[in-house]
Amino acid sequence: MAAPWADSVTPVPPPAAAVPHTSTLLYAAAVTGSWSGLLSLAVYGIGRLLGVPFEVFRPGSDTLEVVPWLLVLLVPLVAALGGALLAAIALGRRHARRIVFWAGTGLALVSCVNPLVQPSEVLWSSRIWLLIPHVITWFLVVPQLARIVGDSEPGMYAVRD
Repeated sequence: MAAPWADSVTPVPPPAAAVPHTSTLLYAAAVTGSWSGLLSLAVYGIGRLLGVPFEVFRPGSDTLEVVPWLLVLLVPLVAALGGALLAAIALGRRHARRIVFWAGTGLALVSCVNPLVQPSEVLWSSRIWLLIPHVITWFLVVPQLARIVGDSEPGMYAVRD
């Protein structure tokens, strides 16, 4: 895949400082994770207004508990930052973009298991509404991290003849 500037009259690669680093990933994760948390909180608020109870069994608990709004706000941010640290492992590797995209997609799918396997006492409205923040976080975070990591792939800034 040729770099977009390769067909330029003066095809000069960007400086080495433009190649992404872990700090670049963490910054992008902070931005996308924050937006994801805010949008997830908005979805949570709308669900609460519509009467969705958001009651689930937490690990190690035998009673239904309402999911706290602060958790809905902070978990996407923490997940994005953790994903950025994991994505940093792929920096500079071949097929890094695909690796991060599909690994992030896999992790997002695994995170969806918890709402779906709740006991029968948990209403399906709560389960479905709790899946929406997972989708929002995947949609905002994973493609962005994959794009950034993809910019570090070997040969990404090679000049064509």
